[in-house]
Amino acid sequence: MSGLIALLDDVAGIAKVAAASIDDVTGMAAKAGAKAAGAVIDDAAVTPKYVHGFDAKRELPIIWKIAKGSIFNKVVILLPIALLLSAFAPWLISPLLMLGGSYLCFEGAEKVYHAISPHNDPHDHYEGGKGDPTKLEETKVAGAIKTDFILSAEIMTIALNEVTALMADTPLHGTAKFATEAGVLFVVAVAITLVVYGSVALIVKADDVGVALAKRGNGIIAALGRGLVKLMPVMMKVLTVVGTAAMIWVGGNIIVHGLHDLGWHLPYEWIHHQAEAAAHALPQFAGIVSWAVTAFFDGIIGLVWGLILIPLSEYIIVPLANATIVPLINGVKSLFGRSEA
Repeated sequence: MSGLIALLDDVAGIAKVAAASIDDVTGMAAKAGAKAAGAVIDDAAVTPKYVHGFDAKRELPIIWKIAKGSIFNKVVILLPIALLLSAFAPWLISPLLMLGGSYLCFEGAEKVYHAISPHNDPHDHYEGGKGDPTKLEETKVAGAIKTDFILSAEIMTIALNEVTALMADTPLHGTAKFATEAGVLFVVAVAITLVVYGSVALIVKADDVGVALAKRGNGIIAALGRGLVKLMPVMMKVLTVVGTAAMIWVGGNIIVHGLHDLGWHLPYEWIHHQAEAAAHALPQFAGIVSWAVTAFFDGIIGLVWGLILIPLSEYIIVPLANATIVPLINGVKSLFGRSEA
């Protein structure tokens, strides 16, 4: 009997540890996911354009295809890479994070630039009725998944960096540490995908819901439907603006912290000093003021860096890649092609 009681006591202890581990994973995942807000919002803002122009019946299936591709990107490709980096090359995380932060700054600054100097991109959307819809859908989905891969890589890198920092404060080592990191990154990958593409589905179908309410309802219901239809274009514009601002802010924050980690402390310390001064001036709102000032100056740095990267990308980075990386990739493809022949 005493043996059974001891066994039950051990089981209870294991259950408590497991519950605590689940709580740790959930808490870390929430913190890590929050750090990736800029890329997440931009992902949600970018994706709806890939269903623009298609039949309404195809919108949700297209979003589902992109979501499955996103899960594959994060869980099958990026998660193992992140775990390998954490285990064998943690020193690479900060440079990769800065590279991703630079990409966010570049993307955000490019959107600001194009907003100031508008241009029409014929590839931005598909006009219904032109070409084979099935082929066009496949092309759009493939393009969306490629774009998602870049944003997912940034999300997972940010999450990995945050998880690494959080894990440093825990007593976990070896297999337990590895399992917790894997669990956190898996939760982040799945949760962010659900949030992003669930939000996209709601955004895309909201106007259809509004039309249905306006047609079938009466009085308040019909008015609500009409209001929803009118609201969605405004909401998309707001989401785009917020996403762009978040990209620039998060990217700038990553760059500032990365430079600080690499030994150049001036930007970080100056911004920190300004945030503290503002917080002391308004002690009743110290937290929000400190955050706002930090975000503002991070955003300024992110925007400036992004604007610098635009000509660098156009005249140096892209031509250099076309002259080196693209021929290398084509060479590898041709080798595989010959070997298969």
